[in-house]
Amino acid sequence: MGHGRRQGVLPKMRVLFISQYFPPEMGAPAARTYELARRWVQLGAEVTVVTAVPNHPTGVVPERYRRGRLFEEHLDGIRVLRTWIYPAANRGFWRRSLNYVSFMCSSLCFGVRRAGPVDIVIATSPQFLVGLSGWVASRWRGVPFVFEVRDLWPDSIAALGVLREGLLLRTLQRLEMLLYRQAVRIVGVAHSTKTELVRRGVEPEKIVIIPNGADSEVFRDLEKFNGIRENLDLGRKFVVSYIGTHGLAHGLDTVLDCADRLRQLPDIAFLFVGDGAERERLVERAGELALPNVHFLGVQPRERIPYYLATSDVSLVPLRRKELFQKVLPSKLFEIMGCSRPVILGVEGEAQIAVERAEAGLCVAPEDPQQLAEAILTLFQDPALADRLGRNGRSYVRRHYCRDRLAGAYFALLRQVVAENR
Repeated sequence: MGHGRRQGVLPKMRVLFISQYFPPEMGAPAARTYELARRWVQLGAEVTVVTAVPNHPTGVVPERYRRGRLFEEHLDGIRVLRTWIYPAANRGFWRRSLNYVSFMCSSLCFGVRRAGPVDIVIATSPQFLVGLSGWVASRWRGVPFVFEVRDLWPDSIAALGVLREGLLLRTLQRLEMLLYRQAVRIVGVAHSTKTELVRRGVEPEKIVIIPNGADSEVFRDLEKFNGIRENLDLGRKFVVSYIGTHGLAHGLDTVLDCADRLRQLPDIAFLFVGDGAERERLVERAGELALPNVHFLGVQPRERIPYYLATSDVSLVPLRRKELFQKVLPSKLFEIMGCSRPVILGVEGEAQIAVERAEAGLCVAPEDPQQLAEAILTLFQDPALADRLGRNGRSYVRRHYCRDRLAGAYFALLRQVVAENR
């Protein structure tokens, strides 16, 4: 058959994935991008990730990345191009805006320029200036653009009061709609995202929902006494954990108020793991309240998170009481469930439906410390219930939110898009 491709053998798909966040940074955006890219490599794709030098959420760039505009690395078969960024802690509107704009520019000037030939471009939002970078890159390379929408931005920052009604917000909203129109496919993580985008006039046939999930081999049922309790002198206390970003969206003052209500129960301890815009203030407030039952641990390596979940008797997934958050499906929810730990969910909407359907935890009203305290006491006083909810969660995640299957479905979608646009 000469020197052509063998009949029936598909060429390797070359994927360019643009994401501002990537390991060693913690958080859902970095984890999702890495775990999808790693699996696509295993499925036969060539994947290049253009990302920023690590700086989130502290704003501190490691020494090895401080001199230079572009760093090329390889991780589990993924080609990683890290570009310069204006570093900023996860707080302060103008500095974070510079952080976002700088990555949009450097990802194009340094990362996409170095990426080489590609067949498809994916950009993941928030923040959606990454989407603008992805669209420009796709036009530059003459390939289809897939826009992944994990949160509805800028609505989310407007809902938190970070951005007020005015020219800037209207400009960002127009840019948002432009990106929706230009994308060949829009990938959302929650079904309510599709409902909202269709309401805004986006064609329903271009929207595909591929939710967050968990790697059930990583987030698994581990031994509770794994050294963490011993190091923190927690013994056999009932440990309530919050693991993730300490941000404006999460309403973590509610957890401190709950801890204050339960301070007379020495067998209940609260564990905060992570960093973010609100952490410093939360630590200060916990000190002002003189809470003896609260421990702040800061950022921990991603590979250690399953062990912190295993240490927990229950883990919290809270958000502030905002209508917008009824449309989110937090990724930490599935990681907790994967570790056979019960969830206490302070989120209404689609996330609540998932927890109730899985029978994997208790749901409370957002920003209600009394309901949260009552839910904690329910599980504290009924270990058999806590154990049953935890086991239900793991079973449900393995059936419906397995990261391998979700990555496979996403890979098939990319193949389809590339074939349609050849």
